Amino acid sequence: MSLEGKKAPAFTLTDQTGNKVRLAELAGQWVVLYFYPKDDTPGCTIEAQDFTKDLKKFGALGAAVFGCSPDSVESHQKFIAKYKLKVNLLCDPDHKVMSKYGAWGEKNMYGKITQGVIRSTVLIDPKGKVVKHWQRVSAKGHAEAVQKVLKELQA
Repeated sequence: MSLEGKKAPAFTLTDQTGNKVRLAELAGQWVVLYFYPKDDTPGCTIEAQDFTKDLKKFGALGAAVFGCSPDSVESHQKFIAKYKLKVNLLCDPDHKVMSKYGAWGEKNMYGKITQGVIRSTVLIDPKGKVVKHWQRVSAKGHAEAVQKVLKELQA
């Protein structure tokens, strides 16, 4: 289910510092919200490092970047410390926000069907509309692809 062209579902989630992040409070800026399965796993680490590396470039484009997984505040803190990450990470332990964004559901891993996090990303414009929805992504190079689309939309 693509969310492109639709109003981004509202959310309030806790970040790695224990603070609440509300989509409504991010109005007026671009928001990159990427969903990933688990802290400190190979693909998720690559993705978080890539977004961290490009954080200044996203900032220059007026975009805030948030990663979101089912992990706890403590897990996010350890993940950030271990890899010196700069990206903000949100906690969605009950998968409610992920479900609204199509990032929680059936996955097929080597022929085995499971429920889990679907690695995906949404780009939300300053008015709160989803302008791009990557429904299944590969971690490597994804941050760069998001940045490219953001630049194109602003051109």
